[in-house]
Amino acid sequence: MLSFRYHALSLVAVFLALAIGLLLGVAVGDRGLVSSGERAVRESLRKDVREAQQERDDAREQLEERNDFEQAAYPAMVDGRLQGMDVALIELGGSSDKMWDLTRSALQGSGARLSSVSVVREPLDLERLAKASKGTRYERLADNPALVHPFATRIGIQFTQGGDLLRAVKGDLLEQGSGTLDGADAVVIVRDDRRFDDPDDAKNVEEFENGLIRGLRVDNVPVVGVETTDTEPSQIGWFKDQDLSSVDDLDDPLGRAALVFALAGERGHFGVKSTADGGRLPPVL
Repeated sequence: MLSFRYHALSLVAVFLALAIGLLLGVAVGDRGLVSSGERAVRESLRKDVREAQQERDDAREQLEERNDFEQAAYPAMVDGRLQGMDVALIELGGSSDKMWDLTRSALQGSGARLSSVSVVREPLDLERLAKASKGTRYERLADNPALVHPFATRIGIQFTQGGDLLRAVKGDLLEQGSGTLDGADAVVIVRDDRRFDDPDDAKNVEEFENGLIRGLRVDNVPVVGVETTDTEPSQIGWFKDQDLSSVDDLDDPLGRAALVFALAGERGHFGVKSTADGGRLPPVL
């Protein structure tokens, strides 16, 4: 007994054969009709391309107008909001001239100055840090990795308050550094999520970064994590885990304005990525 499925397949085969026959008949018997249809399709495609190009040009013009407006409005948005503040930039896991330039650009007109830029050397050299810490409890760092977290907490505190320990170890702790380390009123954090072959190195870096953030926040100093729209992998999740405000589009004028407001004390995660729950700018605007 033939099944319904067999009948259905038979009908499909019949209709397919009819369609092929019609197409062959048209191709053989009426080349003018085929040519006419082909011309119509080509003209329709050309029209679609022209419309798409016009839409692209319009979008590009609108984007340029938006950028011009934001650049012009930026000084008014941030004018004097960080008056007299010293801001420290700390980079974890690698230096980036781009982030340095963008942070400095964000502070222009805000009344703040970028007082120091510090690039933390990762992985940590505990032997050298222990020697540099001679005379303190941290001179046993190399023998007792449990001291890494409290050591980093003390370093974080001294980034905002100044202190002898930071000055003593800065040559061994920092890969690069500029400016003064006499304290800061706010801190910008940039993080490069590196992978380490040695699990001990990975553990020490994790403990250090956690302790550093803890120390930076002891006096309720604003600490803001930043990245650009093309940062991969994004570090916003890590900033959230550390309970830091963040900006994920520092390469955009609105992102730089958001950084200024966050350094002024506004809390949230600002930007354009799915992790941004505070919008482009704080509600203060």
